[in-house]
Parts: sequence; C-alpha cells; structure tokens
Amino acid sequence: MNSVRSRRTVAASLAGAAALVFSGCGSGGDSGGAADGAVSLGFVNGASTHFHSCLLKAVEQEAEAQDAKVYSANSKQDAGTELSNIEDMISRNVDALIVQTVNVDALEGDIAKARSAGIPIYLTSVATSDMDDVLGAAVVDLKKVGALDAQWIEKDAGGGAATVGVVAGAPGAASDLLVGGFQEALPKNVKVVADQPGMFNPAKAQDVAENMIQAHPDLDYAFVANEEMAFAVRKAFDAAGAEDVRIVSVNGTEEGIAAVEDGRLAATVANSAMTIGQTAVRSVVGLLDRREGVDKISDIPLVLVTKDNLSEAPQYCPK
Repeated sequence: MNSVRSRRTVAASLAGAAALVFSGCGSGGDSGGAADGAVSLGFVNGASTHFHSCLLKAVEQEAEAQDAKVYSANSKQDAGTELSNIEDMISRNVDALIVQTVNVDALEGDIAKARSAGIPIYLTSVATSDMDDVLGAAVVDLKKVGALDAQWIEKDAGGGAATVGVVAGAPGAASDLLVGGFQEALPKNVKVVADQPGMFNPAKAQDVAENMIQAHPDLDYAFVANEEMAFAVRKAFDAAGAEDVRIVSVNGTEEGIAAVEDGRLAATVANSAMTIGQTAVRSVVGLLDRREGVDKISDIPLVLVTKDNLSEAPQYCPK
C-alpha cells in the first residue's frame, strides 16, 4: 500500500460534484491533540456552540477508534482565524484536514492553501459546487431542514390563514440556505411577517423575539435557526403572554428533544453532530486508504421530531 503522504495526492484529486449545502453554526475546542495514531488529522472547528462542542467530541472519539491522532483548533467564527488555523495544521504536517468552515467564501483560499501543501481537506456540513480539489464532505442539506419545519407548519395550520416570524442565524450562506428552504416550502396561507437575525446568540435572539411579539401580538408560529436561540425566544414569548406561539427549530439536541416532549417547542429537525463527526473521520481514513465502498459525499440523515416520534430522534452528542 502507498504511504499516507503519497495517498494525499490521489485523495485530493478525486473527482465529483455536489450542490452547495450548509449546516447550522460552528464550534470546537482550542488547539490541542488527542491520542497518538498511525494517521494524523487536523480538525478546524468554527466556533463554540453546543453543536460544535459535540462535533469536536465525536471527531476525537472516532479518531481514537480509528487509531488516528487528531489536533483541533477553534476559529471562533472568524475567517482569518480559520486560515491561520489551517496554516498551523499544515505546519504540523497532518495527513488530512477536517474543516467545519466559518464562511463558504473563505473556503477557496483555505482549500488552495492546503492543496499547495499536498494536504487534502474534508468538509463537514458543506460541499462545494466543485469538489475536484476536496477529499470529500459530510453534508447537511439545510434547505431540506428548513423545508421540513415549514411542512410541519403547513400541516398544523390546516389550510387556514396564519402568520410566522423568523429568527435567523448570522447572515451568510448557512443561515440563508436554512431560512430560504423554510420560506420556499411555506404554503400560501402562511405569511412571514418578520425576519430578523438572532446571530446564533440566545441573548440577541431574545431581544429579537421581544420586539417581534410586540409588533405582532397575534403571531401564530416562529421558525428559529437553532435550539439554543429557540429556548430564549420561548422565554421572551412566554413573558409577553404569547405562550400559544408554536416554535419550530433545528438541531435535535437532548435539550431540544426534551423541549418538544414538554411542549416548549412544537417540532425540531434533528441532524446529529455525533453522526457528522463520526462520518467525517471514518470517511477521511477510508478515502486516504482508498478503501472500496467509501463515499466521497455522505448525506447526513434528517429527522423531523414531534411528540409523535420522539423515539426516532438520533443521538446528538457523544457521551
């Protein structure tokens, strides 16, 4: 078998194409390393939300299971820091990079930098439109995520006129795809009366929700771009006497599923951070080793979770 270093060139040149799709927000730990292994991986995470903490844990645990060494870094939602982290991983001479990108616009430079060093990049949550220079991707179809929440509202509204407020994430491709998929799938009888970014920040989301319910006291539904913000939105609505507003959200965390069960959330779309992290590491190791049956693009399963199917929610975070 060829050495890992020589496999890089083969892996980086694998051809393929996929539509651009994004996932929720980013995270990870500060720079660090896990156990020694035969393959060394760099994991560049995007920020410090619950999603990314779980993603980091999944990457580290699966790397250990695959006898791989992993170094991690946190880009703290800054594209410049992301590039610096990638440069640091290159200096460590890792065999491949796993990247939960901060911004799709930053990817071109990131990929070029790694490619010039002969180090392939594997993407989590997003696949670029041209995958020729990328090892692979574990993809979450955020347009479909948004559409699933919209379909729940359509069914719940039952053809009657209804209003919905949107608490988006941070402006950019990830939130735009999520909200776009939601709005495109809404039926004509459901009208979006407010759409403001919560910046994936619960405190900001609560402020947005307070203003939203004051402006639209008869609001029927709210679509919130992640569960951490959704809990803050629920708090704001309840304080304003708007307990009847039904909230749909995204992630499928343990807390989110509990909130669906007790009625704080009406529905949420589960896309497991654990599954994303495990898929990324397994795929990278398999693609570097040129194993048969390893897909370049892996679609992460999505589950619309309501009170009727709580048991179908996948585990979100590793133990």
